[in-house]
Amino acid sequence: MVKEKEAEPKLALPAHGSATLPSVIIDAYNAEIQDDEGFIGDKVCKSVFWELVEKWRRPLREEGEDPFGKTPTEDLNKKQLAEELEKGDAEAAALVQSAIEDYSQEFARVIQRFLKLKSWRDTETIVIGGGFRGSRIGELAINRTALLLKSEKIDVALELIHNKPDDAGLIGAAHLLPPWMLKGHDAMLAVDIGGTNIRVGTVTLNLHKSPDLTKAKVAKSKIWCHAEKAVDRDRAVRKLAEMLEEQISWCEEEKLMLAPVVGIACPGIIKEDGSIDRGGQNLPGNWSAKGFHLPSSIQSAIPEIQGSETLIVLHNDAVVQGLSELPHMQKLERWGVLTIGTGLGNARFTNRGRNK
Repeated sequence: MVKEKEAEPKLALPAHGSATLPSVIIDAYNAEIQDDEGFIGDKVCKSVFWELVEKWRRPLREEGEDPFGKTPTEDLNKKQLAEELEKGDAEAAALVQSAIEDYSQEFARVIQRFLKLKSWRDTETIVIGGGFRGSRIGELAINRTALLLKSEKIDVALELIHNKPDDAGLIGAAHLLPPWMLKGHDAMLAVDIGGTNIRVGTVTLNLHKSPDLTKAKVAKSKIWCHAEKAVDRDRAVRKLAEMLEEQISWCEEEKLMLAPVVGIACPGIIKEDGSIDRGGQNLPGNWSAKGFHLPSSIQSAIPEIQGSETLIVLHNDAVVQGLSELPHMQKLERWGVLTIGTGLGNARFTNRGRNK
C-alpha cells in the first residue's frame, strides 16, 4: 500500500515568525540547548575564541615570551592573528593554531548536540554565518571543525555562507515574501538587528536576472553600533526609523522602485503577533516587554513607502541569514544554519515541494 504524501501547510500572506515560508518550512530556530555548564551556544560565540587566545598567551606571558608583547588581547583583531599565522614566527603561529584547535573541538561538539535534536535529524548541510565566519581565522576554525566531524563519521557537510555575513542578514529578508509581492519592484528595505549593531540596507532584487534571487545584492547600507552608546530601546527604534528614511530617500534619488515592505531580522523567538517572546537579551533595553511591538513602532514612523502602505515582516535573525542561502540549497531537502556572533544563532529548514 502506497502512503499518500502529506499536504504541506498552505502559505498565506507574510506573517511574523512564520514557520511556513514560500520556499521552506522552518523546522526549528533559536534552539536553547543546555548542559551542566549552561547554554552550549555560549561555548562557541565569538568572545570565546578570544578567551582561548588569552588562555594560550598566559603561560608565554609569564615567561616573558608572549609574541604579542604587552598588547591586551581585547586590542588584538582577527586580521593580526591571520598575519601571525601566515608570516609570524613559529611561536606566534603555534599560539594562534592552538586557539583555533580548541575552538574547533568545542564547535564540533556543539554541532553534534544540535544533530541529536529531533528537529535537526537528517540535516544534510549546515551553513555557517555570522561575524566570526567573515574572517580568515574564522574560516580556518570552521574548516577544521568540518574535518573533525568527518573524522568522527558525522555525516553532515559544513559550508561557509556565500554572501558576506553582513549582507546575508539583509538579503535573506527577500525570501520572507512570496515572489508575487516583489514583481515589478527594483528593491526592498531590510533590517538586521544584532547584539552589537543595527544594520539597515536596500536590497536590489535583480529579478530579471535571477527569479530565485541569486543575483540579489545589497546596494546601499548603513550600520549603527548601539553597543558603543548608552541607548535605551526607544532611542534605538527611533534611530532605526531614521536609517530607513535615509534609505528611502536614496532609492528615490536613484529612481529605484521599492516594494512597500520592510523585512526585519531580530534575535529571539518571534511570535505570530510580531512581539518578541525571548532571546533578545543582548539588545538595548527590554524588547520582550508587554506593550512593546517593534513592527507597529516602525509602521507608525514610516506609514508609507513610495505612496503604498508599509508592510512590516519580522523574523529571527538566524532564520533570515540562513534564507540568503536558499539559491544554493535547492538540491537538498534538509539543511540548517549556525551564525556565530554575540551568541550562536541557529535554524533548521526543510525545502518545500520535494518528495518526502
